[in-house]
Amino acid sequence: MKFNYSLDDMRCFCAVAQYGSFKQASAALEIPLSTLSRRVAKLEEDLAIRLLNRDAHRVQLTHSGQRYYQRSASLFEELEDVAVCLQQDKTQAKGTIRISAPVNFGVHVLAQHFNAFLIEYPDIHLDLRLSNQNIDIEEEAIDIAFRVGDHNAVHWIGRHLTNIRFVICGSVNLDLSSLKTPCDLEGFATVLCSPMSTWKLQHTTSGEMQTHKPNHNIRLKVDDISLLTRAIQDGLGIGFIPDYHAQPLIDSGELRQVLPEWSNQPRGCQMLYRDRDNMPFRLRLLIDFMLQRFNNNPS
Repeated sequence: MKFNYSLDDMRCFCAVAQYGSFKQASAALEIPLSTLSRRVAKLEEDLAIRLLNRDAHRVQLTHSGQRYYQRSASLFEELEDVAVCLQQDKTQAKGTIRISAPVNFGVHVLAQHFNAFLIEYPDIHLDLRLSNQNIDIEEEAIDIAFRVGDHNAVHWIGRHLTNIRFVICGSVNLDLSSLKTPCDLEGFATVLCSPMSTWKLQHTTSGEMQTHKPNHNIRLKVDDISLLTRAIQDGLGIGFIPDYHAQPLIDSGELRQVLPEWSNQPRGCQMLYRDRDNMPFRLRLLIDFMLQRFNNNPS
């Protein structure tokens, strides 16, 4: 048999059973006494069973009413616990945040900020999903996503954090005597790192644009910046490396910058999240924390 009754009517009955009085239950639920009586009667009608015996002085549960109350009351206690937990999400710095980010940017740039955030908020936990593929952030129930370049996440708010430039690098022993412009790169062995298979270059002074798409003598293809860097250092070929990773190695003499007056147009990094209405407090904290960290140190 399929029963069709209102959960709200069920809640009304449980309140009457708990207080043993329609009047007290009416006050606790903050609904008119007549409405409460009508809803309990409707529940009995829908169940086709008497739950309460009523007279002018008292209300008593029938045997069926006792069994129904014993089984039903725990449901509303559980719902109350869930509501309390959800309310805590609005006010307390605790819980888990699920994050999506690119591997290289996550490891070399974001990790230090995430660690600082976790130190400041010890009751918050991060579930970090690093991938160079643009995963379905809706399907994966991601709370905050970081993207380099354009994104196609409709209905998500994008906040700009920083810009990334890619620079051409080679081993410290590389002979650069024949290199004058990006056109001269064609003869050099190359290590490619996905997704930067086409190098859109801009002269830092004149603004001139040139595109270099390596097609010949590609020694290695990788999807990890660390592997790219190691291959370049070992002399396998030149490569296109993000400045946040390349510059310390150039400064320390572990890499050599090729055509230093040329780099790509800046690629923006954005932090994506849903609108801030009804957002858990922990998400607000992380969003504001990241914006402050990058505003204080935009590079």
